[in-house]
Order: sequence, then C-alpha cells, then structure tokens
Amino acid sequence: MQIESDTTPTREEKQHPGLKLALEIGPLLVFFFGNLRGEWLAEKFPALTVIGGPLLIATALFMVATVLSLIVSKIVFKHLPVMPFVSGVVVMVFGGLSIWLQDETFIKMKPTIVNTLFGVVLLSGLLFGKSLLGYVFNAAFRLDEEGWKKLTLRWGIFFIVLAVINEIVWRNFSDQFWVNFKVWGTMPITIAFTLSQMPLIMRHTIEEPATGNGK
Repeated sequence: MQIESDTTPTREEKQHPGLKLALEIGPLLVFFFGNLRGEWLAEKFPALTVIGGPLLIATALFMVATVLSLIVSKIVFKHLPVMPFVSGVVVMVFGGLSIWLQDETFIKMKPTIVNTLFGVVLLSGLLFGKSLLGYVFNAAFRLDEEGWKKLTLRWGIFFIVLAVINEIVWRNFSDQFWVNFKVWGTMPITIAFTLSQMPLIMRHTIEEPATGNGK
C-alpha cells in the first residue's frame, strides 16, 4: 500500500482537483447530514436503529464514507494521502468503539486524538532537529531550513490548539453544536491559518535557478 505526501502533485491530482477536495470534505458532510437527519433515516431505514441514536448513525455513515473516500483516492490518484489516511484509521477505531460500546465519547475524542498526534509528531521532530513538515510539503514548496522550522513549529502548535478547542467544545456544548463546529468551524479555521502562513512561505522560498542559454 503506497502512502504519499498530501501535496505530491500527481498527474491525476492536477486533472481532478475538484474530486480531491470532494473526497477530503465529503465524509464530513455525510457525518453532518447523518446527525442532522438521523431520526429521519432511522424511520426510513429501521435497521439503522440497531446502531443507536442519530450521532451513532452519523458515525457509521462517516466510517463508510471515509473508507470509500480512501478507496477512490487510491484508485484515481494512485496513492493514499498521509493525513486523511491517519485520520481514517482513527475514525475506524474510535467510531467502531463508539458503536460497539454505545458511547459517543469515543467519536467525539477522535479529532482530539488525531490533532494531538500530528502536533506531537511535528513538535517532537523539531526537538531532534527534524522539520518533518518539509517531508510532507516539499513537493509543493521549496523553503530554506529556517522556513521549514518555523512552519513546522506553527503547524505543530496549531494542531495542539485544534485538539484543545475540540475538547472544550464537545465537553461543554450540545452534540449538534459540536457536529456543526466540526464541519463548519474547523475547516474555515484551518483555511484561514493556512493562508496566514503565506507571508512566511514567501519570505523563505528558495528561488528556482534560471534555465536557458542565457543569451
């Protein structure tokens, strides 16, 4: 099984950028719909009541959508992107535990586990002098060593912050609020943070050497 950087620009990814985005956010939208219309789905498909309440039904649908997304990614793009793959593994483990034990806590903790994992890995790498983010995004950006260190530090801290926010939200607000935040809050925050890093990326970008005869 081949797992590669999320930003490795394969020919297929260049041809189908919309599909790549849909595969990344599709499972989240399925999760949102499943929770929002969980009772309606249970009425239409009584077999779903075996799974549990709306949030657990949404979790089961989320698991199926995640697996399908990874399968399509492998078929179309010829590789599995690192972050969705890791997230998918955690979804299967914690989603399965939630349904098996009829305890929604496990699926609510999934974003905390995933973000903490990414954050700890990035920050730990810096302690050993490794800017691990460079191994993931070097196909998209050519930065100097200082740039990779700063970007890795910022993303490591950002992942930890996301983990803390998820803990605050699911422990203090309703299930519906948590689902809405997971789908409609986390992604805009991540996009905004990504865009905010562009000045740093521009400052530390290594210019490609000029090509040609020079005449």
